[in-house]
Amino acid sequence: MTVVPRLVLSAPSSGHGKSALAVGLLTALAERDLTVTGFKVGPDQVDAAYLGLAAGRPGRNLDPRLVGGSRLVPLFAHGAEGAGLALVQGTMGLYDSVSGHPEEESTAAVATALRSPVVLAVDVAAMGQSVAALIHGFRSYDEQLWLGGVILTQVASSRHESMLREALDDIGVPVYGALRRHELPPVLPARRHGVVPALSRDGEAVRAVRRLGEAVAATVDLDRLLVLARSAPPLTVETPLIDPAILTGEASIPVASPTAEAPGTAAAPVPSGRPVVAVAGGVGGSYGHPETVELLRAAGAEVVSVDPLRDEKLPPGTRALVVGGALPETYAEELSANRRLCIAVAELARTGRPVVAEGAGLLWLARELDGLPMCGVLDATATRRDGLVIGYRTATARTDSVIAATDTVLVGYKQHRAVLTPRAGQTPAWSWEGGTPEGFVWQGVHASQLTLHWAADPGIATRLVAAATATAPPR
Repeated sequence: MTVVPRLVLSAPSSGHGKSALAVGLLTALAERDLTVTGFKVGPDQVDAAYLGLAAGRPGRNLDPRLVGGSRLVPLFAHGAEGAGLALVQGTMGLYDSVSGHPEEESTAAVATALRSPVVLAVDVAAMGQSVAALIHGFRSYDEQLWLGGVILTQVASSRHESMLREALDDIGVPVYGALRRHELPPVLPARRHGVVPALSRDGEAVRAVRRLGEAVAATVDLDRLLVLARSAPPLTVETPLIDPAILTGEASIPVASPTAEAPGTAAAPVPSGRPVVAVAGGVGGSYGHPETVELLRAAGAEVVSVDPLRDEKLPPGTRALVVGGALPETYAEELSANRRLCIAVAELARTGRPVVAEGAGLLWLARELDGLPMCGVLDATATRRDGLVIGYRTATARTDSVIAATDTVLVGYKQHRAVLTPRAGQTPAWSWEGGTPEGFVWQGVHASQLTLHWAADPGIATRLVAAATATAPPR
């Protein structure tokens, strides 16, 4: 059993301000010296990164499609350990699902699985008393859903606010805050920068987060929200997300605290003899999911950080490299200019050490991207185009690798503009229905534009650490 005060913040649809509101809520509550943590429903690692910046703890993704429904509650409980409030930011509208399975994958489904109250952010710029009909419909649509109240955004005036509050009071729906049109400004860095401003603690990002926190603190009744969050019932967690005894057979191996900010921050001194696994990222975390680092530590690795945009060499003793899928494609010039690190990565791969690259990490390993030289590990070139490839894939492993055994089936997520030529090497990484094989497996390298969530298969960390530990490099 775990007792975690929690809220799910959703909206009738995209565009109601829930991202800015979620960041502002976490910032405002953290300023009260409350330990808070943030989660994002779905695969969006950019939103998760800003939730992490606001909370001072890693932002995490709760994605039933990527990790499987049975691991959703353990994943939440693991990330929320020690928190005084866990805030879950929804995706799209409350009952929406990209895959067409809202009963399993929507924000409403996640809220029901977490037994959490839901607060709706509602843009009321063009709405009056009809807000009551809208909210009544959302509340009545699913009897299992716990709709705890609303926060109004884009309110025009005091008179407008009074009208809205009266209408909602008539149907018994609490209003926890009302923000004027200028009080929730679009101040977060442009999404083309991806997670980099949040992970690098960029000044613009820090100032934006602080400004949103100030706006929320001045307009939202935080005390009443906390009362609602603390009314959430205990959750039953039958199997922990990370169990060192299961991963390694040694229950004594320490696991990193979920409050650690950077990949190189350990919860306890690392025992000697652990293989060094470098994980690409910045001072505020990695380009992968936080669970990747934690699973690697639990499997016996010493995890250290390497910043591909700034560091000119791999950490001393590096025996494996992991590049998560949130590395943005837009930083091609910076990646190419860091020639010393490119050479070091190529040498690591040439010696057969494990190198796992997802998303734009694959482009970094290629010969060139948009005509700019990259690491040259893979005999392929990439070009960015206007169209965006996006969506989930149920993928089958085409060969044995550090990621998976042949014929293993995992769900991943793709979001990229770059097109690779060739799309796959002589030994592809994945295939899926309706598509040609993609990705590269070569010696210890596994590179693909498909991004996985390692919590779906903790054995990935075990395989990688075993390969990194091997006396002879894998061939």
